[in-house]
Amino acid sequence: MILYTLRCSHDHHFEEWFSNSADYDAKKDAASLVCPECGDKDVGKAIMAPNVGKSSAAPMPAPSCGTPMGCGGCPMAGQH
Repeated sequence: MILYTLRCSHDHHFEEWFSNSADYDAKKDAASLVCPECGDKDVGKAIMAPNVGKSSAAPMPAPSCGTPMGCGGCPMAGQH
């Protein structure tokens, strides 16, 4: 599935889902795309910004003393 932002000749913007780009082309050629706001059938793809995912979170900085549990270690270490 692909989501396109569409625009009619009256500059109304709306979104519609398509199975793939060929599905959009077929509906465009058949004039079956209709603006939900005004009913205009002169509809095309609007310019869209790419959907970029967030970058992964930065890893936690290592403790300054170099031990995995921090400078004091785990108070229960060795007691399990």
